[in-house]
Amino acid sequence: MRNSPVGEKAAKDMAWRITSMRALHGVLLLAAALAVFAFYYLGSGRENFSSTTKRIKENWAAQSTSTEVDLASSSELKLSEKGKILESHGPLDYHLLMMFTKVHRNPGLQDKFQVALSSLVKYGKFESNEVLCLHFVSDEPSKEIGKALLRDLLQGASFKYKVIFHDVTTLTEKLFPIVEAMQKHFSSGSGTYYSDSIFFLSVALHQIMPKEIYRIVQLDLDLKFKTNIRELFEEFDNFMHTSVIGIAPEMQPVYRHTFWQYRRENPLTKVGDPPPDGMPGFNSGVMLLNLEAMRLSKLYNELLEPNAVQQLAEKYHFKGHLGDQDFFSMIGMEHPELFYVLDCGWNRQLCTWWKDHGYMDVFDDYYRCEGHIKILHGNCNTPIPDE
Repeated sequence: MRNSPVGEKAAKDMAWRITSMRALHGVLLLAAALAVFAFYYLGSGRENFSSTTKRIKENWAAQSTSTEVDLASSSELKLSEKGKILESHGPLDYHLLMMFTKVHRNPGLQDKFQVALSSLVKYGKFESNEVLCLHFVSDEPSKEIGKALLRDLLQGASFKYKVIFHDVTTLTEKLFPIVEAMQKHFSSGSGTYYSDSIFFLSVALHQIMPKEIYRIVQLDLDLKFKTNIRELFEEFDNFMHTSVIGIAPEMQPVYRHTFWQYRRENPLTKVGDPPPDGMPGFNSGVMLLNLEAMRLSKLYNELLEPNAVQQLAEKYHFKGHLGDQDFFSMIGMEHPELFYVLDCGWNRQLCTWWKDHGYMDVFDDYYRCEGHIKILHGNCNTPIPDE
């Protein structure tokens, strides 16, 4: 039986599609080969092969995942200003996280939030294919306040953004089993409190955030930006292969005081000494968390185990009250290779409390910060200058 004219046309169409697909496949293979050739023989500049591969992987992840962050009890605030909605063709996301809890009880926190966000918007600049994803950990009353404030604060933004609120109770439930054992060493109370767990969010964020998020910057509320925040994300490129966290030094003799017994028993130690040669500990007001590196680091995850925390706390006679900052400072004394030390200009702390509490003679050795100031940090409720 002969084929009908319609059947012959369908067969020809099918043959054309197969030929076209083979041709396209060949072009893609050739393009890939040329890209490798260009990288090894013609390429120059800042990227190496591993960083290029990682960047491509991150782009693919951004393209293949939903525009909603898949985290329990999280909700996206859709701000509808023209040109600010997340594009559907897979832009490159930059993730930033801030705590925004109990704000309804503290008007001062609202003021700090407005200073931080307005200065971020003022200096923030991103490429047209980039989106700043703003994550806020919040309770329900604070969330409503935050939504109202953000509508005004983000109006003048020149970049695309996305806002995601995470429920503080849900995150605390996830955190508590992970950080319960360390809380007695690094919390202000005499015991282990369930509510304290949220102060250790950064410690275990790699186990809580979706695996599609590779890197995130965590910030305190009491900050004021003096430069483009995108430049802070570029500091990830300076991490060593062992680095999992980027963090600035503590700019007061906090850990000179906290490690006093260990320092007395070890008079030649640099633990608690000021920079540039000492180990002053860290300040957690600005942190770069390489979540992928944290997930892959066997050493870092072993240090989260209760026995490891107990052993280090006993070795250093450590009892702190500053949550994640204390944990990072303690393990940094033992394993500095886990940390990339940010320049003090990225977290220029303004608090001078310890100057008037027994350490006036050495205070300036810790407090000194030369060079360009990029972020001002009004810690211990220190007012931040207008300009």
